[in-house]
Amino acid sequence: MKCLILGGGGFIGHHLARRLKNEGNEVHIADMGWWLDEEHDYNVILGDLVKPATWLKLDTDYDEVYHLAADMGGAEYVFVKDNDSKILLNSLQITMHCINWMLKNKKIKRVFYSSSACVYNQNNQMSKHHIDTREGSVYPAYPDSDYGWEKLTSERLYLAAARNRGMEVRIGRYHNIYGPECDYEGDRAKSVAALARKVIQADTDVEIFGTGDQVRSFLYIDDCIDATIRVMRCDYDQPLNIGSNEAISINQLVDKFIEFKGMKNKMKKLYVDGPIGVNARNSHNDLVQFHTGWYPATNIVHGLEATYKWIEQQLSSREEG
Repeated sequence: MKCLILGGGGFIGHHLARRLKNEGNEVHIADMGWWLDEEHDYNVILGDLVKPATWLKLDTDYDEVYHLAADMGGAEYVFVKDNDSKILLNSLQITMHCINWMLKNKKIKRVFYSSSACVYNQNNQMSKHHIDTREGSVYPAYPDSDYGWEKLTSERLYLAAARNRGMEVRIGRYHNIYGPECDYEGDRAKSVAALARKVIQADTDVEIFGTGDQVRSFLYIDDCIDATIRVMRCDYDQPLNIGSNEAISINQLVDKFIEFKGMKNKMKKLYVDGPIGVNARNSHNDLVQFHTGWYPATNIVHGLEATYKWIEQQLSSREEG
């Protein structure tokens, strides 16, 4: 098959590109940059997908289009409110460009849109004893950030195009994807990678935003790619969760990293003010398992350790260089 990954230079995107290429597909990547992978031959289209001119560079006969491109980042980027305008305008423009491009090019068969668990109503995520992330619970809508509102709006745009214009659309709501080759520094780093780096670089105290009692589920990148491809190729045309239903607290997450460092009971957690998002969230997976047969295969301890070791190696190599 001929596949296009919008945002194929990002964390999830380049892992997806590698998997699709290993399947024997022809893989095209559209992004402002990409990971250099000497083992694979990708057709790379460099350009900003916010700009209409970039879309003119693309072919018009793809079997699968994976829309992963977005203006996004970690909690320090999404929840500080300073970036709301960029997140909304840039990401929604990409969605609108993609829909219009597909409607003009009828040979393009199907699009997968990468949504997010941030679309869910924050009132259903106030406590670990009351979490509701069933796909239908998204309404009445009350996301906890403009990033969540943008994702929900893009979902509605795609579903309307499918309903009214006959587009083939699949939607996956990602829940905290992590793994090797992720961003681990700056405001684009997600919680797993950012906390792993903090532990690696700390001598005694590790800073944690909030109380550390916030609960999340984390999905390893290999499982994410498996689910993404299955959702793309399944018959179900409504949003599906792509996440783990094994929830842990931020404190437990940090404890694991401290254990990997060999400093158990020797490092302290320093709780500071900072963006934390909702109090509790995990993935409800009944629908995705029913429609695709997918379930997470990676044990969270193994996934966290692999991620920790990769970040540790990157930091060590940089110091040596």
